[in-house]
Amino acid sequence: MVKHIILWTLKSELSEEEKKAVKAGIKEGLEGLVGKVPGLIDVKVHIDGRLASSNADVMLDSTLESEEALKGYAIHPEHVAVANNKVRPYTVQRSCLDFEI
Repeated sequence: MVKHIILWTLKSELSEEEKKAVKAGIKEGLEGLVGKVPGLIDVKVHIDGRLASSNADVMLDSTLESEEALKGYAIHPEHVAVANNKVRPYTVQRSCLDFEI
């Protein structure tokens, strides 16, 4: 199995209300991919409880069956649609850590 962890920083020009809506949209979009993307086992998007010591706004914690499943996830049309419509327009930084478990 493979863990796929992403941290995003939202654009600073977004108001707090806009950030809240964007975070909810990211969570809904990515968590909604389970059962639609082959090999995607679990998705949790963490948007609440952020401490002041944090330097990221949103965390994706996902589990996939294999590295091949991760490659398929990256190009799956439903994932690409979420990334293009709910994530990329509102973020300025992305960090990724993929590893086998």
